[in-house]
Amino acid sequence: MTTVRAHTTKRPRSRHPHDDAPDTTEDFRRLSRMPDGPEKDALRQRVVSAWIPMAERLARQFRNRGESIEDLQQVAALGLVKAVMRYDPDRGTAFESFAVPTVVGEVKRHFRDHMWGLHVPRRVQELRNRVRVAYRELSTTLDGRGPSIREVAEHTGMSEEDVLLGMEALDSFTPLSLDAELPGSEDGYALVDTLGKAEPGFDRIVDREAIKPKLSRLPERERQILYMRFFCDMTQSRIAEQLGISQMHVSRLISRTCATLCDQVMADAN
Repeated sequence: MTTVRAHTTKRPRSRHPHDDAPDTTEDFRRLSRMPDGPEKDALRQRVVSAWIPMAERLARQFRNRGESIEDLQQVAALGLVKAVMRYDPDRGTAFESFAVPTVVGEVKRHFRDHMWGLHVPRRVQELRNRVRVAYRELSTTLDGRGPSIREVAEHTGMSEEDVLLGMEALDSFTPLSLDAELPGSEDGYALVDTLGKAEPGFDRIVDREAIKPKLSRLPERERQILYMRFFCDMTQSRIAEQLGISQMHVSRLISRTCATLCDQVMADAN
C-alpha cells in the first residue's frame, strides 16, 4: 500500500500573519484527484493537522468573551475541517485566503448561536460588537474616562441611535439572574420580587361570568340544588331532606348538571 505523506515544508518567511503556514498545495491537488476512501481521509486529516496552529491562533483572537479557549479552539478546528473539505485548488485561491474567513466565520457563528443569553437580531449583535470595540479603543486615549455616546458615534461612523442600541445589547449577552440583588438594595430585594404573579381571583370571576347565563336556563330544581350546595354550603343529605328525595339522587343531579354546564362553557370557548 502506498504510504501517504503530507507536505509540511515551510514557505519562505513573509509578512502575512500566518508566516509558519505549511505548503500543502500539492496535497490539495492530490486530494482533488483521489477517490473517496481511507487513503483520501488519511491525507485530508494530515492536512488538517498541518493547519491546526493557524486555527488555534484565530481562536485566541476571541478569548475573554465568555467562552473557554479550549472550546473556541474546538470550534475553530471544526471550521478548518470544513475549509479543507470545501477548498478547490483549481480556483486559483490560496488555501489560507479561503480558510481564514471560514474559520473566523465558524467562531462568530458559535457566539451568535450559543453564547447569547437572550435572542438578539443579528444586526443588533453587530452593533453591540462595534460599540464594544470602540469602547476598548477609546478608553486608552481619553485619560481613563469612558467615551460618550457622541464620541463612540464619531469613532465608528454610527448614528447615536445605533450606538444606544448596541449599548443596550451589551447586557443581553449574559442576562441578569432573577435571584440577583437589585442595585442599591440593602435588604436582599431581588429582581424576582418585582415581578407580578397571577391572581387566582381573576380566573374565578371569569368562570362565574361565563356560567351565569347557563345557570339561568337550568330547570328550577337543578338550579335550586346548585344554589343550596355551592352558595349555602349545605350537605347533600340536608338538601335531600328539604326536597324530599334521596341523597343519592341529589348526588346524581349535581354531577349531571355540573357536567352539562362545563360542556356548554367549553363549547362557547371553542
